[in-house]
Amino acid sequence: MAATAKQDVEQLLGHLPDDSTLEDIQYHLYVLEKVRRGQADVAAGRTYTDEDVRARMQRWLHE
Repeated sequence: MAATAKQDVEQLLGHLPDDSTLEDIQYHLYVLEKVRRGQADVAAGRTYTDEDVRARMQRWLHE
């Protein structure tokens, strides 16, 4: 069962040092959200092969 956002934050806060700043907490929440979105993308099949990424990078580098 997936944890709620509140549970995720509670768990995160439990792992951070007591002297964490608000900026530290915001950064860790940002990273947590990006990881969760990435996991959802993988689960939904929204991924790229190595070949796809290389082709995209070539287009970006040669524009």
